[in-house]
Amino acid sequence: MAEIRRPVLKPYDKDKFELVEDYAYGDIMVPKGYKTDGANVPRIFWSIFPPNSPEYLSAIVIHDYLCDRKEYFLADRMLKRMMKALGVAEWKIWCFYTACRLYHKIKYKE
Repeated sequence: MAEIRRPVLKPYDKDKFELVEDYAYGDIMVPKGYKTDGANVPRIFWSIFPPNSPEYLSAIVIHDYLCDRKEYFLADRMLKRMMKALGVAEWKIWCFYTACRLYHKIKYKE
């Protein structure tokens, strides 16, 4: 399993961030300048799952990038793998992964 380094991000708009340098995990390289809004978590759950938590933001950057490329299954699989490598609690990993898989299966028939 590839080592996870944290992405270098700067705010560019309210609750949005831009990569200051290329960010890579395994074979996946997200280019400098890529923009993310963090995890798309309904506001009611922000106290439990803040959208830009450093706990899992590294995984979110990769997930968002792959989703933008319409690689939803890979995105969800990488999210789960990276969150596990980051030491995120199993119940949080299950919540994120399950929510993403359901959303992608329903919206994109994947």
